Amino acid sequence: MGQADNYSLYFKEKLQPARFWKRHNRFLISCTLETPDKNNKVPKEELVEVHLADPGRLKELLIPGKQIWLRPVMNNPQRRTRWSATLVENPEGSGLVSIDSTLPNRLISKALAKNALSEFAGWTMEKAEYKRGNSRFDFLLTKGNYNLALEVKSVTLVKDGTALFPDAVTARGKKHVQELTEIASHEGWKAAVLFVVQREDAHRVSAAREIDASFADALSYAKSNGVKILGIRCRVTPQAVSIDKFIPAGGS
Repeated sequence: MGQADNYSLYFKEKLQPARFWKRHNRFLISCTLETPDKNNKVPKEELVEVHLADPGRLKELLIPGKQIWLRPVMNNPQRRTRWSATLVENPEGSGLVSIDSTLPNRLISKALAKNALSEFAGWTMEKAEYKRGNSRFDFLLTKGNYNLALEVKSVTLVKDGTALFPDAVTARGKKHVQELTEIASHEGWKAAVLFVVQREDAHRVSAAREIDASFADALSYAKSNGVKILGIRCRVTPQAVSIDKFIPAGGS
């Protein structure tokens, strides 16, 4: 299994620790934030609304009272909220999980541009958001006379050391995998799915058959028909999310 070079995406703003309180909908949560009083003596709790950039279920992570880290967004008057949820404790309280589903694409984009991923050695990133037919794929890579369509999936669910995707039924994810299978059948084309596990406690990644058997079937079929299935594990701190290494990946 190939190794990924150490590559990090640093947070530009200092993250603020808080406590998760309630989820209102897919993209909005409330948290309690400790702020000093005017005399900087006794901290007081402030209930704040927070944007959540991960529409997944996250039921095993978003537990009332769990520590969560918020990124301040103070200079955008168009936003309803002044905070974005960024990290949360894992269920055991022994590590952190990134809950920004947009982060893996940014991390992989920068790593590909720096040729920092050994599994894609020799490939050049031509464009992001590659459109083919009625669909878009995260990246188009080229090497010689070959093209490669790459789709990146964010993973936050881990059970007994296995990272699982999805954490809710995903018709969109199934469609992407089926389209990648079709792409891989054409001469001069290759296709890959890269699962980016945004936590440190996973040793492999697999389809979550108990959650979405249809997606699991599509992924197994894709793997049997030339689509490369890859997994990357990340290190997560309040300062950065870093690529750790490739881990075994496959169907269920």
